[in-house]
Amino acid sequence: MSLHLGSIAPDFEQDSTHGRLSYHTWLGSSWGVLFSHPKDFTPVCTTELGAAAKLKGEFDKRNVKIAALSVDPLDSHEKWIADIEETQSTKLNYPIFADADRTISNKYDMIHPEANDTLTVRSVFVVDPNKKIRAIITYPASTGRNFDEILRLIDSLQLTDSHKVATPVNWKDGDDVVIVPALQDPAELAQRFPKGYKVVRPYLRVTPQPNR
Repeated sequence: MSLHLGSIAPDFEQDSTHGRLSYHTWLGSSWGVLFSHPKDFTPVCTTELGAAAKLKGEFDKRNVKIAALSVDPLDSHEKWIADIEETQSTKLNYPIFADADRTISNKYDMIHPEANDTLTVRSVFVVDPNKKIRAIITYPASTGRNFDEILRLIDSLQLTDSHKVATPVNWKDGDDVVIVPALQDPAELAQRFPKGYKVVRPYLRVTPQPNR
């Protein structure tokens, strides 16, 4: 299956370190981040899972539920958690799906045969409350993810869903944003952006972040 931005995130029911979960039901009205790991007891994955656990409060503030998966079985995950918690000095506070039968990996196209025909790549799927895939990031197995960037991405998605703006290069929450080109009505511009805006070019108008 080839997934695209805007595709409905495939539902599944699978065992996890938090019990057997049905993904869509578990998400409820929350956003979701689902991220895969090539294998248990690998160094980069161990650091990533620890970093995500430490940032869970930040995901919670954004109404985002995070979950990981690996193609190893549940008993392996349980043993791995002890290592993660000891080496990363944190508690694992979100589920890891046990995808030994490749149910999730195949539905989400996480196995790239040209890279490895059995292990998942480091995929990240951001899912909105309507269960639509809003972002897909894929890393090679050798490169750890930047979870600060994933949070930044979610901030942008949530902001641009509620305001007619886009976020420019290297934007962070609180920075200026740009007004979408489709918005041209002067009255609506004044109503939506009472702090004003700067016209750099007719298609490039900069304004303070509207929800700040």
